[in-house]
Amino acid sequence: IMSFELPKLTYAYDALEPHIDARTMEIHHSKHHNGYTINLNNAIAGTELEGKSIEEICGHQGLTGGARNNGGGYFNHCLFWSIMSPNGGGDPSGKIKNAINNDFGSFEEFKTQFASAAATRFGSGWAWLGVENGKLIICSTANQDNPLMADQCGCTPILCLDVWEHAYYLNYQNRRPDYIKAFFNVINWEEVNKRYQAAL
Repeated sequence: IMSFELPKLTYAYDALEPHIDARTMEIHHSKHHNGYTINLNNAIAGTELEGKSIEEICGHQGLTGGARNNGGGYFNHCLFWSIMSPNGGGDPSGKIKNAINNDFGSFEEFKTQFASAAATRFGSGWAWLGVENGKLIICSTANQDNPLMADQCGCTPILCLDVWEHAYYLNYQNRRPDYIKAFFNVINWEEVNKRYQAAL
């Protein structure tokens, strides 16, 4: 049975500088995400979850313990790397732009609400933009939980921000709001737009 593998990044560790520094990217990807990948494979080996997709694992009723923490850690980081780009930032375009304007009133208002969800998540966790019943919603989750899990906000996630301290501490220390602000400069809106259309 195929086990999960750490995805290769489509950009170099230093490609997102100065917004996200190379050392943080290297530790985050090669140590943290790799750890979740290894531990996920160990947690599901020989269980009913073995051979299922990561989405199926995260959505499994009653998911707990190592499979939950590492399954979430695996899925969340895979999405996180994919929605960032060295050529990211700026304003969204395409269908996602219209959806943001329709559902939040403006791009600025979306940024305010998303930044608030990320900044007010107590302790470690994630902020999410997702699609629910054709509408965009913002939510946040604790630890490595995500919206695919049965007891969470229930949208199809298309964009996420990691607000665990390991995601920003080397560069930003306790200044989480500065890190959140910097994140908007690396969002790959083309990829988010693709995921938005696939989620409809």
